[in-house]
Formats: sequence, C-alpha cells, structure tokens
Amino acid sequence: MKMVIGDAKTTGVTDKGVDVINPATEQVHAKVPDAGVADVDHAVKAARRAFDDGPWSQMTPSERGSLMFKLADLLKKHSDELALMDTEDMGKPYVHARDHDLPACVSFMVYCAGLCDKIRGSQVPQGTDKHIYILREPVGVVAAICPWNFPAVITIQKLGPALACGNVVVLKPAEQSPRSTIRICELALEAGFPPGVVNVVTGMGETGAALAAHPGVDKISFTGSTEVGRAIMHAAADQIRKVTLELGGKTANIILPDADIDAALASTVLTSCYNSGQICTTGSRLVIRHKLHEQFIEALQVQFNKLQI
Repeated sequence: MKMVIGDAKTTGVTDKGVDVINPATEQVHAKVPDAGVADVDHAVKAARRAFDDGPWSQMTPSERGSLMFKLADLLKKHSDELALMDTEDMGKPYVHARDHDLPACVSFMVYCAGLCDKIRGSQVPQGTDKHIYILREPVGVVAAICPWNFPAVITIQKLGPALACGNVVVLKPAEQSPRSTIRICELALEAGFPPGVVNVVTGMGETGAALAAHPGVDKISFTGSTEVGRAIMHAAADQIRKVTLELGGKTANIILPDADIDAALASTVLTSCYNSGQICTTGSRLVIRHKLHEQFIEALQVQFNKLQI
C-alpha cells in the first residue's frame, strides 16, 4: 500500500519499504513505504497548506461535520475490510475487530461529527467598561502517532476530535499495523475532504521522530511506550508545542478473600487475553491473598488451557 499525502498516493522519495508480517503465519503479507525526512516534510507542508490557505479553514463547522458524517458512513460500509486488515496485521481475533473495534470507530466518528457546530467560546462579565470573551480556535497541524494494537480505533480516536475542532492531521501508524490507517485516509478523500486535511506517513521509528521534530507541526498526540513518549515530550519542549501522551500501563487484578472466585476467574481471563493480550488495560498482574493463591492459580491454568490460540 502507498502513503497518502495531500490527494496523492505515494511510495515516498526513496522507494524504501517496510514489511508487514501476519503474526498468525509469520509471513510477509504486505509492504508499505518507509518514509524519510523529505516525505515527512512533504506531508507536513501539505497539511500546512490545507490549514493556512486551503478550503478547510474557510469551511463552516456544519460543512466540516457533513464531511465527517460521510466518512462515518464509509467506515461502516468498509468495516469488514478494515477489520480484516487489523486482524491480519496485528493478530487480534477477527470477531473483536469486526464486532467491537469498527462499530466503535463508526460511532465515535458520528459523535465527533456532531460536535463540530457545538464547540463554542464564552463571555466573561467584568462590568460595563470591559468586554472579555473566550474564542476557541483550531491549533493547526496535528501529528498523530498511533500504536500497533488498536490501529483503526486509535486512528479514529485521534482523527475525530482534531477534525471536529478544525485542525488538519498527519497520521503515523505503527509499522506493524499500518494498513487500516492508510485505508481510512483514502476513505477521507473519498468522502470529500480537501487534499492535505488527512495525511498518512508510514515507516519505522525514525519516521515518527522526524514528524515529532518538524517545525511545521503545532500539536503532537502520541499513544505508545513510556520511553518513546519521553523522547516526544523532549521534541515538543524544544519548540514549545502542545503534546498529549497516552503511555503504557501495568494493570492489576486484585483478588480479595470474599471475592466471587468464578467471576474473578472470568474477569482475569478476559482482561488478560482480550485483543490477544495486547492492550494497555490488560490484567497483566494478579494481587491475591496468600490463602487463595494456589487455588486461584490452578483454576486459572485450567481456564487458560481451554483457550484457542
């Protein structure tokens, strides 16, 4: 698949590629461009033009919302295709991608589309000789760097609010699972979004680093590891830019003596194994009272052995 920059699909300046491996077969089943600094610069400049000079900044909120509703319709129409991409790229069960992730994408995009004409400022009373008002304005070019485990969902989580507020976006999906993000950008163009409003660059960590450091970016939104989040915060600090970080978690299931053991077992299996265990809220630790420990672990092993990989 190719990247989407402006209204063009491109393989990038160097034609270098990144293999996308299906974890079920451990075989390469797709290839995407490995974007370099020049490609990132091209994407940011396309977004900059769309924000500074293009029709996006002149559109009314309801016109933006109308395009987002169209994108939601296309997400629904192509749900099976997008779900299969995520399953093949990162290994989540197809039933989760199809029945959980994509319906969430559609409903969230509908929600954000409805927000477009409801984002308003306020007036602050200061007496008869002063008039103070707060005006909400889009921040500009948003760099959205996504993780591998919920490719479509987190793409939409970053894209929807940014577009609703009048921003433009350059998406950088994880190299392990980039295809649904690319496809969503293609659908945005199909929905009628002006060129440069939604862009995607693919590649390894160097691509994300170039995007985070680009002077044309006004806001960075990153979901991923604490280590990379720390580096992104440094990059944002150098140019005093807005940054949002959602970093890794280490969640615990706490089993107390008066717990319903069957319910606790079911919850532990679900939170440990949902999305093939690749989720920041997974129950990756157990805190159990000593007298319950051996009994609970033995019962948990029985439940785990029933799962189909």
